[in-house]
Amino acid sequence: MSFVIRPSREDDLEHLYEMAKLTGGGFTNLPADRDALAGKLATSAKAFANTGDELVDETFVLVLENTETGAVRGTCQLMTQVGQQWPFYSYRLNTLTQYSQELDRTVRAEMLSLSTDLEGCSEVGGLFLHPNERAGGLGLLLARSRYLFIAMHRARFADRVLAELRGIIDDRGGSPFWDGVAGRFFGMSFQEADYFNAINGNQFIADLMPKHPVYVAMLDDDARDVIGLPHPTGRAAMRMLEKEGFRYEGYVDIFDGGPTMLARTDDVVSVADAAPRPVGGTALEGGEKALLATGTLTDFRCCYGAREIDGESIGIGADCAQTLKVGEGDTVWSVPR
Repeated sequence: MSFVIRPSREDDLEHLYEMAKLTGGGFTNLPADRDALAGKLATSAKAFANTGDELVDETFVLVLENTETGAVRGTCQLMTQVGQQWPFYSYRLNTLTQYSQELDRTVRAEMLSLSTDLEGCSEVGGLFLHPNERAGGLGLLLARSRYLFIAMHRARFADRVLAELRGIIDDRGGSPFWDGVAGRFFGMSFQEADYFNAINGNQFIADLMPKHPVYVAMLDDDARDVIGLPHPTGRAAMRMLEKEGFRYEGYVDIFDGGPTMLARTDDVVSVADAAPRPVGGTALEGGEKALLATGTLTDFRCCYGAREIDGESIGIGADCAQTLKVGEGDTVWSVPR
């Protein structure tokens, strides 16, 4: 069975909608709403059709396709420049230190401050793999294909890149963080607010959210204990991001308190290590396991395969050449698996 990462098409809508229904909430980039998903696919098609070489606000949607059946079994997204249509809000976890000379006591208070510090960054997000395919490293293929895409279209992305991880969601589909912070001001459940954000954007946060810092000590234990923690299903994703060079720097999601991971784009391992080489042969047997990609924009394709680097050229296997639709002389980018 072979899988390939390719650009989304508008006829992928039903596949994405069926996967969106499996996310369980808190997944803003993949809402279970056909109209919203259709709009996202149309936006992505426009981005892929843009052959310019400038940094503008765009969203690219990639999908994981089973090449034997044609079924779409996963998806991921790249946002080139967040915070352009409406502010990109985060909470920043800071510490305020105060000292009383009379008491000879120092008090340190953690605070959550509403911030737009990350405006202008690129973002990798929207990664979802069908539950029946969560084996064989396909999640890693989805995640790292985005970095190869960035390396191959570097001018279209900012100098910093972020990844938001879904926070803790309880058995009822609620968020302890939302209930303890923003939910007190909005009169909306987490599910309602999350869905509204996915469909309409988060301008309502700017309109209604208190601008003063929130003292963490004043939150209830349930809200305080989940700040900066990823959902259990996102722990592996957090480890993958850390291996790529992303770090948690105290920014958390305003809805569920999940951690935001940050990296310098050129320091992301799979961006820095990716290199183009002409294909010298397509009959390789054995070789080093790798991620391999080819094509520009609408022709982008990425898959697992084997490689053997020989000077300036690269040898790949016949199956990989068929999946990527390349032959001798064509250019392939790769990084070790």
